[in-house]
Amino acid sequence: MGRLGYLLKLSRPRFWFYLAGPVVVGVAFAAESVSDLFAPLALALFGYFLVPANVFLYGVNDVFDAEIDAENPKKEDREVRFGGDPVVVAVVVASGLAGLALFAVTPRVAWVWLAAHFLLAVEYSAPPLRFKTKPLLDSVSNGLYVLPGVAAYAAVAGEQPPLAAVLGGWLWTMGMHTFSAIPDIEPDREAGIRTTATVLGETRTYAYCAGCWLAAALAFGLVDVRIGLLLLAYPVVVFAIYLSDVDVSRAYWWYPALNTGVGMVLTMGALWRLLRG
Repeated sequence: MGRLGYLLKLSRPRFWFYLAGPVVVGVAFAAESVSDLFAPLALALFGYFLVPANVFLYGVNDVFDAEIDAENPKKEDREVRFGGDPVVVAVVVASGLAGLALFAVTPRVAWVWLAAHFLLAVEYSAPPLRFKTKPLLDSVSNGLYVLPGVAAYAAVAGEQPPLAAVLGGWLWTMGMHTFSAIPDIEPDREAGIRTTATVLGETRTYAYCAGCWLAAALAFGLVDVRIGLLLLAYPVVVFAIYLSDVDVSRAYWWYPALNTGVGMVLTMGALWRLLRG
């Protein structure tokens, strides 16, 4: 494939909304008028976290995982292996630098969340911290996925979101990350990589994910009981997968659709509140 096709595949299109989706939800709940939904700041945040942020996040991951990915069968069809192309490195770096421009257009109240996102996006894969190789920290550090939504809420509303919502979102990402690591348990063990999933093993990792998602539902329930009930879909689904004979490598690819559906319901609820108000 050409470089453009390579970069597109590197950015994991199926997962674009894992970063951009929280921005949509954050803006929808922060908006006080319909015009807020399409304000230049809201559009800039959505545009950056839809594609450039994914190029940066997964590009850093692939560069520092090149040796490990050589043994990972998941890279054969749905993803790519980094081959040392300096142009790819330059595009990844440029995508990260483009994110720094967000600090120039967002209010200070959003800066801490943006800074935390970029720090975790780099240090999840890169030394010296390389959180992805440290059990539990690999899971906790994936709060980076909800931070664009937190930053978007703060930027549009001009104030911080409810702490319970931030905690709920963070717990949701912990469950998502660790569930996605289940198909990698054997390749990671063969490569000598220690993660939450490799330490727990498949059965206990299912339980860990269900626990994270149940805690997320409880946290969101403190904000709005209806949101808490919606988030109960995650522990129910993971329990159903565990009891079924569906291969986790297949079930793993259902979650972009589940996340999009849940995000859509959340966004529609926020829009309904806005239009009724």
